Amino acid sequence: MVVRIIGTNLPDEKRVEYALTMIYGIGFSRSRKILESVKIGANKKIKDLSDEDIKRIQDFIEKNFRVEGDLRAEINENVKRLKEISSYRGYRHARGLPTRGQRTRSNARTRKGRKRTVGALTKEAWAKADQIEQQKKVTK
Repeated sequence: MVVRIIGTNLPDEKRVEYALTMIYGIGFSRSRKILESVKIGANKKIKDLSDEDIKRIQDFIEKNFRVEGDLRAEINENVKRLKEISSYRGYRHARGLPTRGQRTRSNARTRKGRKRTVGALTKEAWAKADQIEQQKKVTK
């Protein structure tokens, strides 16, 4: 039996406090607070929850927290607003660079993506260029 809370399937074998963290917007500490509020043991597994327990958890989350689609939409609106008002943070978001002051000369690969050499050629590019040149000389 697959348990579905707020559009997220939770694995049966996991403990409830860890399984709830699979919902976007709920971390470990928030998961603990939810279970404490609805009076469910943190060590219970998902498969051991009754339908009533699942309903209590879902109702509590919907009343008290913004999660999943609503939270993603809010974050996207905030980023869009920053871009529209031409703030520095909006500019950084638009360019795909770190927005909170981290250095970019080295590191920042998570935001910037794979390294692309600009201006100078890499060793592989030089080797390929030399190979093409040699082929042109042979054909002449």
